[in-house]
Amino acid sequence: MQDEITTLPETGFVRLPQILKIFPVSSSTWWCGVRSGRFPAAIKLGANTTAWRVEDIRRLLAQAVAGDLVGDSNHEA
Repeated sequence: MQDEITTLPETGFVRLPQILKIFPVSSSTWWCGVRSGRFPAAIKLGANTTAWRVEDIRRLLAQAVAGDLVGDSNHEA
């Protein structure tokens, strides 16, 4: 997964199809996670354009690699 993190741009925004290539969940699971706060909040860039801050996605992936993802079934409290 570390190689996939480096394929993201340094700064800016990424759209859902790019996120789903590196974070292996379905789009409905992703949106459920956004609503529950498990995944980062989306940013509306226009009427039909939604994206996420690259920094937020990098942080999420780093947490997943470290096993610190909130709501992860493998995470022990």
